[in-house]
Amino acid sequence: MGVLGDGRNFGPRRLLLVPLFLSFLLTFSLAEVIFEERFEAMGGKVGGSNQTGRGVKERQDLLNTRLESGPEIQMIKCVTRYHHPEIEWLGLTLKWAYLAMSLGIQTATDARHSAISAKIPEFSNKNRTLVLQYSIKLEQDIECGGGYIKLLSAFVNQKKFGGDTPYSVMFGPDICGTQTKKLHVIVSYQGQNYPIKKDLQCETDKLTHFYTFILRPDATYSILIDNRERESGSMYTDWDILPPRKIKDTKAKKPADWEEREYIEDPNDVKPEGYDSIPAEIPDPKAKEPDNWDEEEDGIWKPPKIPNPAYKGPWRRKKIKNPNYKGKWKTPWIDNPEFVDDPDLYVLKPIKYVGIEVWQVKAGAVFDNILICDDPEYAKQVVEEVFIHREAEKEAFEEAEKVRKAREEEEAQRAREEGERRRRERGHDRHHRDRERYRDRYRRHRRDYMDDYHDEL
Repeated sequence: MGVLGDGRNFGPRRLLLVPLFLSFLLTFSLAEVIFEERFEAMGGKVGGSNQTGRGVKERQDLLNTRLESGPEIQMIKCVTRYHHPEIEWLGLTLKWAYLAMSLGIQTATDARHSAISAKIPEFSNKNRTLVLQYSIKLEQDIECGGGYIKLLSAFVNQKKFGGDTPYSVMFGPDICGTQTKKLHVIVSYQGQNYPIKKDLQCETDKLTHFYTFILRPDATYSILIDNRERESGSMYTDWDILPPRKIKDTKAKKPADWEEREYIEDPNDVKPEGYDSIPAEIPDPKAKEPDNWDEEEDGIWKPPKIPNPAYKGPWRRKKIKNPNYKGKWKTPWIDNPEFVDDPDLYVLKPIKYVGIEVWQVKAGAVFDNILICDDPEYAKQVVEEVFIHREAEKEAFEEAEKVRKAREEEEAQRAREEGERRRRERGHDRHHRDRERYRDRYRRHRRDYMDDYHDEL
């Protein structure tokens, strides 16, 4: 089941099928945009992108027919390319959107798996840079769930796309409680998935955030969040895919003459004559005998002692630089005999699909601005274009938070008043019941008394 707004700031509309990705972009220059989807609804068309001024040739399969039933007809036409399991998604204007035309695709049902995918022009990242980027906004208190995106190779039955479907790249945040705030970067190599070894943290607030993964032909990578590099390195060292190039020589031993002392005592330093005769304390020259001091009773007065400023402590030779210093000895590295280089370590199987497959305790994550290209500068430009309105989004979010808190306080106040009313009613009923019980006991007691009275008569 799927839902998508048509971009005219209507409320969400429920439909049977949802198109996820509508734009295909190719280039006539060195840079190429393989796939881009910003979920824009402009001029009666669902889908589109706004690339300008880059010499990038744009090829979009936009729907230019608008029948009386509007976007519903357009979405039905997209069914041949966009598939999803029987999972409910929302395509709608955002809760605190900063543009009236700002749309995204949103998980809609709590405590369920959500999966959706799109077939894209097949491409290989061999001898080229791969850039995978998208934005996500966690409008809900997700509690526990994922927000990642996947690139898939080989044939994929999109109607059955789910967690067991093999993928080539999985990238994005995974949050659970206050402890888990992980940013996944998992790549597939020869049919096996390898997670990055570094502990990467994702964003957890309710604003829009861009996640960018860049993989280069030299097997180096960069991970950016909101156009700021959070991590970088090499596939050779940051994934346990290949054995390491170098290993420590376990047979090596520190040479006997290896000098690790950076400073040594000066052998030419000589103790000054009379140094040891300098006392540590001396009588205080400023002290005076008290006027009421009685030598017969108090003994001979002696001034108190104070530290001797001339005393320097036990004599030690001064330190000088060790001319034979070689630094701290470290086990040397040697070539790993088990390492066999793979120049195509960075090369993924040809990518044919892009998809989102997540499970969330609370639904509401909004995915948008999905981009696959080979130009990091263009990806950077996309983020800058969206974040022109970053402050407006923050202000809209803060205003929405004020409204939410005011509504929650109002509901809490009503609940308190209702609870107080019920307590009063329970108290009135209890008083009434107690009074009736007292009257009943009085009647029974009087009846027993009168019976005894008549018996005596």
